[in-house]
Amino acid sequence: MTATAYGPAELLHHLRARTSSAEQSPITHVEHVTARAGRVAAWPSWIDDDLRAALVGQGIAAPWEHQVTAATLARQGTHVVLATGTASGKSLAYQLPALTALAEDPRATVLYLAPTKALAADQLRSLARLGLDDVRPATLDGDTPREEREWIRQHARFILTNPDMLHHSLLPRHDRWATFFRRLSFVVIDECHAYRGVFGSHVAHVLRRLRRVATRYRGAPTFVLASATSGDPAGSATRLVGAPVTAVTEDASPRGAVTFALWEPPLLPPAFDPAASGPTFSAPTSSAPTSSAPAAGPAHAGLASGPGTGPAHAAPASGPRTSPAHAALAFAPAARPAHAGLASGPDSGPAHAALAPGPAAGPAHAALASTPAAGPAHAALASGPDSGPAHAGLASGPGTGPAIAGFAEVPVRRSALRETADLLADAVVAGTRTLAFIRSRRGAEVVATMARRSLDEAVPGLGTRVAAYRGGYLREDRRAIEQALLSGELLGLASTNALELGVDLAGLDAVLICGWPGTRASLWQQAGRAGRAGGEALAVLIARDDPLDTYLVHHPEALFGRPVEATVLDPANPYVLGPQLCCAASEAPLTEADLELFGGEPARATIEALVRAGALRRRPSGWYWTERGRPDVDLRGTGGAPVSVVEAATGRLLGTVDQGSSHVMLHDGAVYLHQGVSYVVDELDLEDAVALVHQEEPDWTTHARDVTDVSVVEVRSYVDAGPVGLFLGEVDVTSQVVSYQRRRLGSGEVLDTKPLDLPVRELRTVAVWFTVSPRALAAAGVEPADVPGALHAAEHAGIGLLPLMATCDRWDIGGLSTANHPDTEAPTVFVYDGHPGGAGFAERAYATAAEWLRATRDAIAACGCEAGCPSCVQSPKCGNGNNPLDKPGAVRVLDTVLAALPHEPE
Repeated sequence: MTATAYGPAELLHHLRARTSSAEQSPITHVEHVTARAGRVAAWPSWIDDDLRAALVGQGIAAPWEHQVTAATLARQGTHVVLATGTASGKSLAYQLPALTALAEDPRATVLYLAPTKALAADQLRSLARLGLDDVRPATLDGDTPREEREWIRQHARFILTNPDMLHHSLLPRHDRWATFFRRLSFVVIDECHAYRGVFGSHVAHVLRRLRRVATRYRGAPTFVLASATSGDPAGSATRLVGAPVTAVTEDASPRGAVTFALWEPPLLPPAFDPAASGPTFSAPTSSAPTSSAPAAGPAHAGLASGPGTGPAHAAPASGPRTSPAHAALAFAPAARPAHAGLASGPDSGPAHAALAPGPAAGPAHAALASTPAAGPAHAALASGPDSGPAHAGLASGPGTGPAIAGFAEVPVRRSALRETADLLADAVVAGTRTLAFIRSRRGAEVVATMARRSLDEAVPGLGTRVAAYRGGYLREDRRAIEQALLSGELLGLASTNALELGVDLAGLDAVLICGWPGTRASLWQQAGRAGRAGGEALAVLIARDDPLDTYLVHHPEALFGRPVEATVLDPANPYVLGPQLCCAASEAPLTEADLELFGGEPARATIEALVRAGALRRRPSGWYWTERGRPDVDLRGTGGAPVSVVEAATGRLLGTVDQGSSHVMLHDGAVYLHQGVSYVVDELDLEDAVALVHQEEPDWTTHARDVTDVSVVEVRSYVDAGPVGLFLGEVDVTSQVVSYQRRRLGSGEVLDTKPLDLPVRELRTVAVWFTVSPRALAAAGVEPADVPGALHAAEHAGIGLLPLMATCDRWDIGGLSTANHPDTEAPTVFVYDGHPGGAGFAERAYATAAEWLRATRDAIAACGCEAGCPSCVQSPKCGNGNNPLDKPGAVRVLDTVLAALPHEPE
């Protein structure tokens, strides 16, 4: 059972017949991408003879045109980005100039950066297969044993690493790597489209620091970047590197035919147990703010908001926000500054735009009950000094069974995870080598476990041909799985996006994509894992019960025939720029000349604020870092060191979870999955970054719940559209995981809700928000009692549809809605970036507000449910249990907003 029994079309027909009824097919659309012939070019005359012979020996008779174009530009010293399709041979484009340089100069070195360890390991295998003398390639990452690192530093000429290792090890100790940096000829940045948002902004400064250190040792490396097809590859690469980059985008490689199906799991039968359908909801009963916080967000530094003293739309009169460096000190030992709030005072703008009037010194955060609340499960909890329902949070409730249910039954679709597991099992039975991409680590474990069980029931022992793959595994486990997949020992693999980028998985026949991966670039990257040897391939996008997924499987024109997104990153983000300048100063004193490299005027303003805060000290020779240790800066925004998951009985390290995710995944009582084995968390020790677990197979799973509040700090831009206002600005977000539900496996019945005592997280970020006057809502038919549910439903759907406009997914962003926000004095919906300082997503939402909200409105209106469901307005990450929600009211709210807004904000 090692060869596929079906071609793509036949396999799709087999899967459809296997899973669908005569009345309803799960396939909403099939796109056929035709095969394409390749265009070859002659080998460049300048490449090394041994390299050419090695490549020919690998079966590469001649390069493709785009490979030669990019390689020649790099050879000439031009920074270049090659942005072509999956499996188009981008590796060869940088291997030609880099390996030729190593052959011509025995002292030359090359640095290769990959966003994942799996990709670096794959590239090492590719280099080793060439068998070239004196290249001495080696991977250097967190898995590299210490005894090997010294050999690599002294002898390796082609080092494969990642931005984290460059940031934490090579650059801070650049004097020990002086010989390597002095001889550095090429820097290869593979899959550079992965560097987006806050992570991408950090990496942009790491690359500027690399250029600065290389210049210090008289090096001048050429940058060669490889990217998936991108909306603006030259612009994105230029922002990333900080120097002009030339793009090569015309793909001359051959491409096998791809059958791409959009798959919507069927609705469960009407007789299905309501308790199994997840939360249902009643009519709204409170004007309390409702929120959807970014899941597993970073641990944010405390940022106090205080009473305001200025005009309603003004920035705070004092405090660090008077320059972009106010956010730069979260990593430093110095006390963090308190941020001024907004003033009360006369309303200097439209009525809906008034900011922070009233006696409150910022919004009062709801008190969080630690015991089951008396009375209705969703009663408002006690608020602070600013009493009234507008500031109260929503209780998680005692959760004794399906207590929050019992109202309108919500139609529920079959789980996308279950559907993917069954399709994976069917493909394996058919002998089809298949990779299933799952959005979460837990989901990958669940899909692999369900597929193995199904296979073992059909053919005992066949389940061993399926495995899970995700981050957090130990190095030896990851390498064993990769080898088993490449050898054909595994027929099916359920993986997170850890295998999305570049890894050559030749021989795969099909890819299952469980849920929209966030961007069209990722969609095509994942689909491109199949058919990499040039053969035909099948890709299936399986929709989750989610507004965006539902929209996309019924609007294929939003996926096919449209360009992919441009990568969003902002090196000027003050939460990134300040810490990175401190890192650069700790490596070598910053000079006036360096400031242009780091952004010019924003860098100069940030430097001045850092000096005032005591993080840097000015001397005639430059700006110096004032602390003994290095700045503690986390590139990936995970909030600190990863949390180790340790089996309490044996002391065995199972894996790691990033600090930001720990509150959701590793709280006391959480169920944690590792390689198909279930564990329950006994204790989460955040101070020591360790979670103690014991093995157990409970018949329930856990779901964390949180409460969130948002306060406006500064309005950057706004549109006054009469009864409607659209705003972009800075906000303070406070959130806390307050409880978790235990839900029965299979049915989803809520067994109980248990309180948690976890620290509050605070975040200053960028948000887009809109306000609607109560009079306009009443005119639209939204009664006052229905306003909270209508806004909440619009907020959920808006978060779900924003990834259609920006390079993010719904887990990068959060939101809050309230019938009367204290800072706006109006019904308000916020959507904010889940990263300190913002990641560019809210700006994109503001710029495309009319298009974004139109798609949101259409997705809600087109859904066939009566009262709202996960396909339109319910959210998987709602901290308030998806209550209250009003689907018809959300459509009326959005109609009101769209009727007032101009097509594009000024």
